[in-house]
Amino acid sequence: MYCRDCGEKLALRFLENEGLVPYCPKCEKFKFPFFPVAVSMAVVNRAEDKLLLAKHTGDDDFKLFAGYVKKGENAEKTIPRELKEETGLPAVKWRYIASRYHDAKNILMLCFLVTTEEYPITPGEEIAEARWCTPDVAREIIRKNSTAEYFLNLAIAEMGRKK
Repeated sequence: MYCRDCGEKLALRFLENEGLVPYCPKCEKFKFPFFPVAVSMAVVNRAEDKLLLAKHTGDDDFKLFAGYVKKGENAEKTIPRELKEETGLPAVKWRYIASRYHDAKNILMLCFLVTTEEYPITPGEEIAEARWCTPDVAREIIRKNSTAEYFLNLAIAEMGRKK
């Protein structure tokens, strides 16, 4: 590993209450690893009895909607931006459900239950197909043993619990 600020090779050094942490001898600072953050969106209609799932371009599996949190942006700005880009639909309201580290992409996923209008979908470039479905159908067609399936199950448990 190398310092992202100066390019110096990092060494592991003990830091009280943290354990071994990468350290830059040139900057004389600990350099905690960082990784991107993304939102995962379980998109539901206002009645919270249907979910919107998507197949991304070049993928055969249905997943939840997701998007990276851009530098300087917070999750609350990412949700409406990403949903509009991917579906053309407005994000009416949302509530946080859970987070999970997604090792395959070295990313922290923040899952939200996002309410939108049940309008026709205008898929963006990333989406090959989007489909409104009941929770039972969503469980059948979601990619198995995935972060999306994990979040979907949490979202279904949350559906109908107005907060």
